[in-house]
Amino acid sequence: MLQRDDVDEVWFVVSPQNPLKERATLLADEERLAMVQCAIGDHDGFRVCDIEMHLPVPSYTVVTLAALGERYPDRQFCLIMGGDNLATFTRWREYQHILDNYRILVYPRPGSEHPDLAAHGSVTMVDVPMMDISSSYIREEIAAGRDVRYLLTEPVYRYLRERRLYERKDKI
Repeated sequence: MLQRDDVDEVWFVVSPQNPLKERATLLADEERLAMVQCAIGDHDGFRVCDIEMHLPVPSYTVVTLAALGERYPDRQFCLIMGGDNLATFTRWREYQHILDNYRILVYPRPGSEHPDLAAHGSVTMVDVPMMDISSSYIREEIAAGRDVRYLLTEPVYRYLRERRLYERKDKI
């Protein structure tokens, strides 16, 4: 996404509570922030953003985008999501407001249906190679005791191994 002419930076917003996910399945906020920081390192165009850690829970994208706009009025924000998220986008709070006020860049995911929203004027399906790797898949592989070192950056892999994150408790 960063190599697109119209994207200057990619901000990774870590959410304390996605309303469509169970809180019990998430690591502590600090662990997830640290992993994102490990993943992006000192890359100039990437930035970790903890704004949702300071907003009411659960986190709604429409609220986050408004808060970002208030805090950074000189910036123009867009939303980057995977095709799997586009398929459930109509379940998001005030999704129509997001469509009407923000650009949405969609990374296609294998097997994801692209509903009518893909044709919306605010939505751009980005032409990039598809990889069938998700965070859920990586967590499942770790829990099964399989090697995931080639699916992650080295710093993230080390972080997970050192803290034994996502490993099945009966294997420890």
